[in-house]
Formats: sequence, structure tokens, C-alpha cells
Amino acid sequence: MDGKTVLVTGGTGGIGKETARGLAARGARVILVGRDPVRAQRAADELSAGGGRVEALAADVTRQRDLARLAAQVAERCDRLDVLINNVGTNPPRRILTEDGVEATFAAHVLTPFTLTRLLLPLLGGRVVNITGGIPGGPIELDNLQAERRYLGWTFSQYNHTKTMLMAMSLRFAEQEQVAGSGVTINVAYPGHGHTPMNQSMTTAGFPYVYRPIVPLLRAVTPRIFGDLSKPSRSSVYLASSDDVEGVTGTYFGRKCRRVPWPASALDRRNQDAIWTLCEALTRETV
Repeated sequence: MDGKTVLVTGGTGGIGKETARGLAARGARVILVGRDPVRAQRAADELSAGGGRVEALAADVTRQRDLARLAAQVAERCDRLDVLINNVGTNPPRRILTEDGVEATFAAHVLTPFTLTRLLLPLLGGRVVNITGGIPGGPIELDNLQAERRYLGWTFSQYNHTKTMLMAMSLRFAEQEQVAGSGVTINVAYPGHGHTPMNQSMTTAGFPYVYRPIVPLLRAVTPRIFGDLSKPSRSSVYLASSDDVEGVTGTYFGRKCRRVPWPASALDRRNQDAIWTLCEALTRETV
């Protein structure tokens, strides 16, 4: 990836940081984005010490004004952006709203990739990689896109719900006129599970009800089974760097870096249209 520039959101820890590490090791110039400027710079310094070229930018990407500022800063630093990796994730234990009045997980997992990709399209000359996660693929509840009706249930979580919505939005984005035929590709990577800082910080109240009795067991075994974060970063590194996926778009890749079928809810045009329409309405003043 010598000579190529990559932007990674949520790059100060977890899968995002390991993705940045893997791409820097392949010769890419990596710009990682984090909400905390101190943590972002510390992560960039750590990865640069390993021989990579890594820079830091600070932004709360759940806020529209920060996304607009971030896109402007990227344009000042780069004539071209080769890869955008929309990795940022959040999982609060209850429904909260951003300063824009948007439900936080919808903002992070759906609206942020939608907005940032649109803002950076003039610079993009290559790939967009959107990172799903959790247990995606369930039904998309059109009357509950921003958790207006429920945030958690027996097996339902808004985290998984929005990660499935991200898949539907990505499919729709790949078909857009300004993307199709432009050389820009949009794909989704599933990383699998990892013992990330976000997962470590989850309280029992953040789990769907059926899983709460086994949370102590999960906390005991997860570090042993999922502690190596280089494994869940493999799919994002692969989609960002491999020649095997040159020109491939509108495709879903699993944790083993292989194409896997889209869930039916992501393929449903009604779902795609509803999510796209909501994203357009919520970003009318930004893009």
C-alpha cells in the first residue's frame, strides 16, 4: 500500500487501532480519528514508533458539525483518499441522543458512514469499507430505526439493529449514481468478536435480557478466546489492501475474508429506502 492514504474512524483502540496497525505495516499512510485528541495522538505515536506513517485527527464523529470539520481537515492534508474505513462503534446501555437529536448508535453506525462517505467522495479514489459487528442480520424494524419503541429486549439490541441497518445502507450507497462506475467501491466487513475496550466497558444492563445471567461467564472467557485483536481486524485490512477485491463492490465479507450472503433484511428494498430517506433528512444541512 505504499503511497496510499487511509482514513480510519474509531482508530484509537480495539479493532480500529489494529486495522490501522496492519495497514501502516503494509506501507500505507494512515490517518486515524478519535474523539479524544490525547488518545488519538498517543495511538498515532505508538503505531508510528513501529515504523509506520500514522497521523491523528480528533472528532466526535457522531456529531454532524464534527464530521464537516473532519472532512475539511482531511481535504487540507490530502489530495486523494484511497481508502475510508468507517469503523467507529458505540454501545451505551440505554437510549441517548446526540447533540443533533439523533439516537447515538444510529448516529455512529449508520449516519456517520453515510455522511462521511458523502463528504469525502470528491477525494475518494478507491475503497470504502464499512465495519459491521455484534450479531447482525436480524429484522430491521422500520418503526424503530432510532429505538423509538425499544432499545433492548430479550434478544434484541439496538447495537445489532443498527449494524444491520449499516449493511442495508451500504448496499444502497454502492448503487448510487455518483458511486457506480466512479471507481469507488463500497463493501462491508464482519470482524467477528473481540475483547475490545468498548466490549470491556459494557455493563450488564447493556446486554439483551436473555444474556444477562451469563455475563460473568462471558467476562471470564472473552479475554482468553477473543483477546488477540489482530484476528478481528483481518477482514477490514483485507478489504482495504488486497488486490483480490479490486473493483469489487456491494459485497459482504465475513471474518475469514470470504464473501458471504447478505441477510434478507439488508437486501429488502423497503428497508434500504427507509434508512436512506432518514439519513438524507438528518444530514440535509451537512451534505
